[in-house]
Amino acid sequence: MSAELNLLGERVIGAALRVHTTLGPGLLESSYEICLHHELVKAGLAVKRQSPLPVLYDGIQLDAGYRLDLLVEDRLVVELKTVERLQPIHTAQLLSYLKLGDYRLGYLLNFHVISLRDGIKRVVNNL
Repeated sequence: MSAELNLLGERVIGAALRVHTTLGPGLLESSYEICLHHELVKAGLAVKRQSPLPVLYDGIQLDAGYRLDLLVEDRLVVELKTVERLQPIHTAQLLSYLKLGDYRLGYLLNFHVISLRDGIKRVVNNL
C-alpha cells in the first residue's frame, strides 16, 4: 500500500469528520454524501459521485446498476452508510466493489453514530 494512498485516506477521513461534526447523526445518507463530496472538492481532490461500477462476467462488462458512493482521485472508494451498526455484509459489499473495480483501498463510513470515529472501517483489497 503506497504512502500516498494512505495520505489520501487520511484526507477523506478528515473531511468526513468535518461533515459529521457539522451535521451530526440522524440524516439521510444522501445528505452526508453530497456534503462529503463538497468538502473533498473544496480540498482540491477529484471526486465522482455515484460512479458506475460494471461487473466483468464471462469476459464481458455488464452494467448491473452498481454505483460507488464516492470515488476519490480514481483510486479510493468511499461507501457511506446510515445504519445502527455496521454489519459484516457491509464490509463484504465494499470488498466486492474494490475487487470489481480493481481498487486497493476503500472506507466504509457510517454516519449514524454519535462519534464518527466509531463508524469508520478501512478495507484493503490485497488484489
